Amino acid sequence: MRALVQRVKEAAVRVDGSVVGSCGYGLLVLLGVTHDDTPELAKRLADKLCRLRIFEDEQGKTNLSLTDVGGELLVVSQFTLYADCKRGLRPSFTQAAQAAPAEQLYEHFCSACKAHVAHVDQGSFGAMMDISLIASGPFSIWLDTDELFS
Repeated sequence: MRALVQRVKEAAVRVDGSVVGSCGYGLLVLLGVTHDDTPELAKRLADKLCRLRIFEDEQGKTNLSLTDVGGELLVVSQFTLYADCKRGLRPSFTQAAQAAPAEQLYEHFCSACKAHVAHVDQGSFGAMMDISLIASGPFSIWLDTDELFS
């Protein structure tokens, strides 16, 4: 799994102009799933994400987690995180998991986050979505389970 994590003041995702998911101060997570991902990897990534110390304490140091600050979470599926741009100018997405297993792992990841965070909202899996955000920092982190847990 791959997650592009953005610390935000607020974020929202819209489908056909209607808000389907949003969060206040917290994290916007764009989540990609590949073929060999498992529910255990999804849980481990969710646990790591919710406990990452990427929020500032009273001294301005990044010592607090999403859980510590009572932050909110918005998770959006994004198969394009597995784009392969090595050949030519048109990306290949063959490394991205097929829709059905990807959606199951996406839902599993979101459920695992709910064990840590009171407000977890989601995009609409497989839909064309418009995402808006107000970045906090900006502060962006790339998490890849192949690098984190291998």
